[in-house]
Amino acid sequence: MSRASFHQQHAAGAEAEARRLLEQRTALGARWLDWVAAELYRLTPPEYAAMVRRELQRLRDA
Repeated sequence: MSRASFHQQHAAGAEAEARRLLEQRTALGARWLDWVAAELYRLTPPEYAAMVRRELQRLRDA
């Protein structure tokens, strides 16, 4: 599978996962960063985790 194909296939899921992570920011407070790091670490494959990381950054900056 090409990189573009992988991205296209998983873009919506990565955005949804990033939104799920952001929704917990207020509830977790200062623990949020550690929790997000652990959640991202568990995601596979690594290419998908990177997509979620980028989406998370994009949504935080928006």
